[in-house]
Amino acid sequence: MLDLETYTENALINQIRGYLDSWRQLRNPADWGVTGVTQRLLEHWRHHKFNGPTPFFCQIEAVETIIWLTEVAPKRAATKGLLDQLAKANAEANPELFRLAMKMATGSGKTTVMAMLIAWQAVNAARKDSKDFSRAFLIITPGITIRDRLRVLLPSEPDNYYETREIVPPEMLPEVRRAEIVITNYHAFQHRETLALPKVARSFLQGNAPEPLRTTQTDAEMLAEACGKLLNFDRVNVINDEAHHCYRHKVGGDVEGALTGEDKKEAADNEEAARLWINGIEALGRKLSKGVRAVYDLSATPFFLRGSGYPEGYLFPWVVSDFSLMDAIESGIVKLPRVPVTDNLVQTDSVVYRHLWKHIGKDLPKTAAGANKLSPFDLPNMLKTALSALYSHYEGEFESWEREGIEVPPVFIVVCQNTAISKLVFEWIAGFERGDAEEGERAAFHAGHLELFRNYDDQGGAPCPPADAAD
Repeated sequence: MLDLETYTENALINQIRGYLDSWRQLRNPADWGVTGVTQRLLEHWRHHKFNGPTPFFCQIEAVETIIWLTEVAPKRAATKGLLDQLAKANAEANPELFRLAMKMATGSGKTTVMAMLIAWQAVNAARKDSKDFSRAFLIITPGITIRDRLRVLLPSEPDNYYETREIVPPEMLPEVRRAEIVITNYHAFQHRETLALPKVARSFLQGNAPEPLRTTQTDAEMLAEACGKLLNFDRVNVINDEAHHCYRHKVGGDVEGALTGEDKKEAADNEEAARLWINGIEALGRKLSKGVRAVYDLSATPFFLRGSGYPEGYLFPWVVSDFSLMDAIESGIVKLPRVPVTDNLVQTDSVVYRHLWKHIGKDLPKTAAGANKLSPFDLPNMLKTALSALYSHYEGEFESWEREGIEVPPVFIVVCQNTAISKLVFEWIAGFERGDAEEGERAAFHAGHLELFRNYDDQGGAPCPPADAAD
């Protein structure tokens, strides 16, 4: 018997949705309670005949929610309580910041939502000075790959979304081009060493001085590198991509108790990254004369991570819109995941594939050094059986797609705990060789166990590889 997931309705999100539905049904734009710029953008996003992709409902809803909370809700006595609730949640978790989070399933188009938010803020700020708007934006990502992918948000880029996706009407493009946008990853908030000293030299320079010798950047120096021209503005908008990596540890929170081993290391890594990220934003807020105007969080999983002091998976209390993975699947926006429906381990009393890691984790390497001592053939039998079960379903789907004339095959995805494991699993699936085959030094060769994903034929040649590993 399978354990059922527990679902809890979020009263705040549902309440906002109710107000938003009523507001959206107002026929006369003059009754919307927004600026002329915002009115024009809403009409554009809702009714324009786009040459390319039309914004999804979930994308428009996410931006509408932020617009409504910024321009409409503060003017109405009936809805000010919602803002008080959000302010209280932020005061408890992010005392120096005001954050609003949009929960959007992976693949539902967070980048487009960012472009819409930037357009709304930038054009309004360019046409009228207001505390509610700024044309300065700091976009923070968890890594270089995502940072580079978001270059489409820079108006100077030839493939920017404002033009290629028609995010704004043509007459607003000049104002969008006035936006000052910096895209960085949170590692830029690290205070670099400005004076590298060995221990003896540090002790000599320290002497008897009462204050410790400072050899790292100040906040001002770090921000000058990380934020550049944004420091010339009095207020800045911050957009966090994959925002579940950014939070402050709960004061006095220790709901998880003492952690050990891999759990302890994971919690420490999460804590270090989250602290660095949010410290950087708070430092920026202190540096600007009017602070960080707002922080817009986008994530498919805006939850507190292990080691946060909150229960792992606890939803950020400042989430204001929710488009879940199930919504995305039912809407046809993201690919439909398929999992095996059989469990071939008849000798067990439970469906072990549902919690596979619990049964095999202790038998798998934790580090690259540990993986180097193993061969792909050393993977646990239970894991190999699970891969074969998934593959048997994939094989059937592959053949049915071929019969229907679908040219693009379905995708087979295996997610591993770490790169050490993923290398072994990849080689077991797709094959491997040891040594340099071109130099006649091949020491070992295997074609791979799952035929459709083999990167080698039986003679050891390398056809067009159908399988790839992404770390």
